[in-house]
Amino acid sequence: MARSIDYRLAREKMVKRQLIPRGIKDPEVLEAMGKVPRDLFVEEALGGETYNDHPLPIGHNQTISQPYIVALMTEALELTGDEKVLEIGTGSGYQTAILAELSYKVYTVERIRALMVGARSILARLNYNNILFKAFDGTLGWKEYEPYDAIIITAGSPKLPQPLLDQLAEGGRLIIPIGDMSSQELIKMTNRRGRYIEKNLGGCRFVNLIGVHGWKE
Repeated sequence: MARSIDYRLAREKMVKRQLIPRGIKDPEVLEAMGKVPRDLFVEEALGGETYNDHPLPIGHNQTISQPYIVALMTEALELTGDEKVLEIGTGSGYQTAILAELSYKVYTVERIRALMVGARSILARLNYNNILFKAFDGTLGWKEYEPYDAIIITAGSPKLPQPLLDQLAEGGRLIIPIGDMSSQELIKMTNRRGRYIEKNLGGCRFVNLIGVHGWKE
C-alpha cells in the first residue's frame, strides 16, 4: 500500500513541478498525466526514476519519453474525447494509455512485436478497451481505419511520411519529430481543406522512426 501511495504522490509532484510550470495548461491532459500509473510501464528496477524529468529505457533500444514531452505532444493534438487517434510507436504503452484516456479510440502501431505484446498486456490489466494494436511498419500508417482525427508519431523521422499525412482527416492534427538522428524539431501539422498548416513546437530528441518512409534499419 505504501508503495502505491508513494507513486500517487510522485504523479502529483510530476504534474505540479514539471508540467504546469513548463506551460501545460489543458486540464484533461493534466488529469490524465496524474492518473495513469507510469511506474507500470517501466522495469521495476527503474521505479525510483519513473516520474523524473527524463526518458527511460524500455528494451530493444527504445525509450519511454519524459513526462513533459508526452504531455506536450498530447496537448498539441487538442483532443476532446471524440477522436479516432493513430499512434505510431506503441513502445511501452504509456503514451497509448494517455491517449486512451482522452479520445474515443486509439489505433496503435508498433514494429517491434515484443514491445507491442508487453504494452497490450499492461493496458489490458488497466482495463482499457478502446485500443486496437497492430505489429507493422508504422511509416505506412494503418489504412484500414483512416481517416484519423489525430496522428502522433513517437519516433524521429528524416521527413514526414506521406502515407500518414494522407490518412489525416479534414481538421485533423498530426505531431511528429523531424530532423536527423541526433536531434529533431517537434512539428504539428493541421489539415485545413487539404492545405497543411505547420507549427514548430520546439527541439526534441527521439529514437529513430524505422520504416519504408523513415530511417533504414
